[in-house]
Amino acid sequence: MDVYSLHLLPLILLASALCTQPLLASNQAPNKTQELAMEEVIVSAERREANLQSLPLSVSAFSKATLLNMNVMDIGDLQNAVPNLTLHEGDAANAVVYLRGVGQVDSLAFADPGVGIYLDEVYLGRAQGAFLDLLDVEQIEVLRGPQGTLYGRNTIGGAINYTSAAPSEVFASELSTSIGNYQQQNFKASVSGPLIENKLLGKLSIAQLGRDGYATNSVDNSDDGDKDTFAWRSSLSYNPSGSWQFGLTLDSSRNDADSSRTPARLTPVFTSSSNAIPANTDPFLVSANFNDLNKLDIAGIALKASVDINQYWSFKSISSKRKMDYQSHLDLDASSSAMFGIFVDQDQQQWSQELQLSYDNGDATRLVSGLYYFHEQDVTQSGAYGPDTYFLTYATLWPAMTNSINDQTNDSYAIYTQLDQALSDKWSMSAGLRYTREKKDLTRRQEDFSASDPLPLTMGTGVGTAKAIIHASDSWSELSPKLGMQYQIQRDLMLYGSISQGFKSGGFDGRSKSADDATAYRPETLTAYEAGIKSEWLNRRLRVNAALFFNDYKDMQLSGFGSTPSGFEAQFTNAGKANIGGLEVELSALLSKDLSVDLNLGYMDAEYDEYIGPSGTDISAQRRLVNTPEWTARLAPQYRLPLSNLGEVTLSTDISYRSKTYSTVSSSEVLAQDSYSLINASATYVSEDEHWRLQLSAKNLTDKHYITQGFDLSDYPGYQLGYYGAPRTYSLSASYRY
Repeated sequence: MDVYSLHLLPLILLASALCTQPLLASNQAPNKTQELAMEEVIVSAERREANLQSLPLSVSAFSKATLLNMNVMDIGDLQNAVPNLTLHEGDAANAVVYLRGVGQVDSLAFADPGVGIYLDEVYLGRAQGAFLDLLDVEQIEVLRGPQGTLYGRNTIGGAINYTSAAPSEVFASELSTSIGNYQQQNFKASVSGPLIENKLLGKLSIAQLGRDGYATNSVDNSDDGDKDTFAWRSSLSYNPSGSWQFGLTLDSSRNDADSSRTPARLTPVFTSSSNAIPANTDPFLVSANFNDLNKLDIAGIALKASVDINQYWSFKSISSKRKMDYQSHLDLDASSSAMFGIFVDQDQQQWSQELQLSYDNGDATRLVSGLYYFHEQDVTQSGAYGPDTYFLTYATLWPAMTNSINDQTNDSYAIYTQLDQALSDKWSMSAGLRYTREKKDLTRRQEDFSASDPLPLTMGTGVGTAKAIIHASDSWSELSPKLGMQYQIQRDLMLYGSISQGFKSGGFDGRSKSADDATAYRPETLTAYEAGIKSEWLNRRLRVNAALFFNDYKDMQLSGFGSTPSGFEAQFTNAGKANIGGLEVELSALLSKDLSVDLNLGYMDAEYDEYIGPSGTDISAQRRLVNTPEWTARLAPQYRLPLSNLGEVTLSTDISYRSKTYSTVSSSEVLAQDSYSLINASATYVSEDEHWRLQLSAKNLTDKHYITQGFDLSDYPGYQLGYYGAPRTYSLSASYRY
């Protein structure tokens, strides 16, 4: 059965759940009497469930309740809640993620991410479609530092684990809605419970998420960069016996927005030598005539099977298939002229299989070993649409109308193991190793068209001028080791240290113009040194976790844009190596039974050791690492106000700070964002029986304008464009569960 045609399955599951469950649930309020202490946080960061405080690595975990109180709408809202994290939506519906200065800013399909994003233990191969909305979430974990041993592929900077809520053993249902400025209208619903008593559980969640764009297009007075997403996720959990368990999950989402997101002009855009369009004075008043398409369709299926072989050994299989289709028109001249539009039509499919064998005797020895296979095919058609070419210096040499098709196949094989062994009552060690072999094949076809040829620029018809077809193939093998030591000073105080390595896959420049340009770039490699402390104090009312780290980063894959005698040129090469040292502190405190506070602090000292520019010279002294602010910080107090037997109100605020950040590989000062602070606040009411929940929330209260990403086209065609974060937003939400 084709997973992508199962449109009726969620309705069938919903009908089954409703028909087999009572419509009313108990109104008995839960017992809220508990000792004043911080709750234990359980994470799956090492591919097993464990107390966060017992793990010798840097992890930030956010439960569903925490995410609701923070009014997190998508994973980008976590950026300021994790030290040394940069996370926002890029120019082409892609997730831009940097941890400790490691990530990838290029949005095209040939560029692999540097931080892996996992949806229910399944790796998402492309940055497009990985900027996840929150739907039916149970927990999100952010793992900092290379995760090469247990996660492997393209987790050189870290990993983000998104875990969905499992079906419940009793009937449960929830409805929620929210409204806000920019015509925000969101609706979510879920139903869960047993379909066959003690055997089969089911769950269905749906969401409709919509808003107008934050910017206004001066060309036609329409909004720019809106959102119109419908998504659903359904899951079945089958337990035929005490030892076997099966889980099936299907998910789908479609964003069919009216327009793509247009950057603001931060420098004048020239349409001729004597006529220039000035820079934007208002970053949310943009100009575009090529922003009329922005569609993203995602679908996936995952099957998990696990069995407890005996008291100590267990086995798990994770099989998954996913599909992503992305179509967009991007206006990169940011004007009413048709000078530099980019069109993208991407079709990606992936299949992955993981087999995992685990041993755990409870105290002294834990072992996780596995086999992993990942296959991906990505066919991306993209090109430039610019019939108004009179502004271009090299108009006769660089065609204004181009189209290309990149057909890329990726195969990745891995075998891994990690052993955690207690050496004494105080000391324990961790040792892991992963061997990965990757192979990539690329076929690239290109054609040039004349300014009189209308869209779509269909290839292979003889209208365009075809270039030589590029065929490229290469493979790489990498060993990713990890060695760590852990010293448990006392029950709530632990010290640890580790040395680990990670890598990011090699590949081919998807913008290559000839076979000579299609030489493979090498994998990135990173050696990370980390020393940290996990601690709880004052009878578990104060939690302090901190880490010192140093990254030795080599063969960095960097992209750049410039001009050559033949016109515009973009390059993607192993241009640099760097070192990144830093500090992270995460503190949580219960000051009273009603008042708590979270604080995090991140510091990075980062510099290029080498950066070989297009001319072949070392330009490291003129470059700064992308998305690597020196300081990040966040202070988030929260006060709970009991209302007797009416429930309670929670007042929350958070103030975050981020020092100067360079958004482009070119280290453009025009596109660099100076230090800034953001303030968010919310008031949340929860009824005594916890059925009703109301929340009034505001983000970016001071309406700060700040750059998140940019295009430095100053060398050619001669201007710079910037994308801005969301302005001040506010919303009112209500939910009911029973």
